[in-house]
Amino acid sequence: MPFTIERNDLSAIEVDAIVVAANERLQITGGVGLTVALAAGFDELQAACDEIGFCPCGSAVATPAFELSAKVVIHAVGPVWHGGERGEADFLRSAYDAALECAYAEGAHSVALPLISAGTYGFPADVSLAVARESIRAFLNRHDDVDVRLVLYSRESVTAGMAAYLDIAEYIDNCYVESYSEWRSIVLEAPSVHAPRPMATNAPEPQAHRAKRRCSLFQQIGEAIGDARDRRKETAGESTDDGAATMPAMAAAAPAPAGAANLEDLLDSLDAPFSTTLLALIDERGMTDAQVYKRANMSRQLFSKIRSDADYRPTKKTALALAVALGLDLDETDDLLARAGFALSTSSKADVIVEYFIRTGNHDIFEINEALYAFDQPLL
Repeated sequence: MPFTIERNDLSAIEVDAIVVAANERLQITGGVGLTVALAAGFDELQAACDEIGFCPCGSAVATPAFELSAKVVIHAVGPVWHGGERGEADFLRSAYDAALECAYAEGAHSVALPLISAGTYGFPADVSLAVARESIRAFLNRHDDVDVRLVLYSRESVTAGMAAYLDIAEYIDNCYVESYSEWRSIVLEAPSVHAPRPMATNAPEPQAHRAKRRCSLFQQIGEAIGDARDRRKETAGESTDDGAATMPAMAAAAPAPAGAANLEDLLDSLDAPFSTTLLALIDERGMTDAQVYKRANMSRQLFSKIRSDADYRPTKKTALALAVALGLDLDETDDLLARAGFALSTSSKADVIVEYFIRTGNHDIFEINEALYAFDQPLL
């Protein structure tokens, strides 16, 4: 996965390059930088920094990683927050960009980094997270052969930086707290599968409507079977009552009226492979393969496997990531997931969070993954 967020000790991450925050004089003082330096060998790492001597704000330099499992340590100099009136966000973006490009120039294909200038440098969580996100996104658009890991000590920085956190929490409360027996009774007692779908985007769809839609295809198949049986009986002059006399053998072959639902058509639609459906959607939207796999936060190699194998069976998170990348609405997402044998579930907090973003029209997988991380759910 090209971009991930995780809670971990940066000094223990096994990657090619580890990024640490630094000051212009490259003196190792405290925080995450000190933790990494102690694991690398403080004296050796400080000596390497002293040899370089100076790095201006918004820039980055590389040193050997010494005792770390990484190949290099990238020292990124971020700004101190002064209220946002001195171009701090621009300097911070420059520091992220420089650090990632420096790592790439050193031959790194995997990079781990913290939130630069957060903590003692005083950057607000929402600004720091937004700058990191956009820098990483731009970097991965230029270099799709690199994995980037944003490594944090806690979830609070992401939680505090999410403008929609409270809305998502409320949406989860509305959708997620639902017992299996309540869901089952809705499905079994649903009188119709044709109820109109609510158009509101800020409120969750009534559970009854959602349950009806999810079982609609199977009900359509059942209705098609019943309709075909009734048509054959009517053609033979028999009652459509199940207790009627056996119909003649010739009547069984009677053609269905034009425009009537056809069981074979329904089954053909149901059996369309996931990969075939995906590629048709990509063509329909006029998107390139690169646009899709980058928006899906997916490696080029995995996407190539999906494209080349008509029988490819994705994981649920892969199918969801591709639905997000294509900008599908909720009905289209349900259909694509069904092609892979999956469905969104209100018993899954991760599913409810993804559904929230799809329903509100936000298909930014980086922001979706930030929300999943904040609520301690697996990322797409």
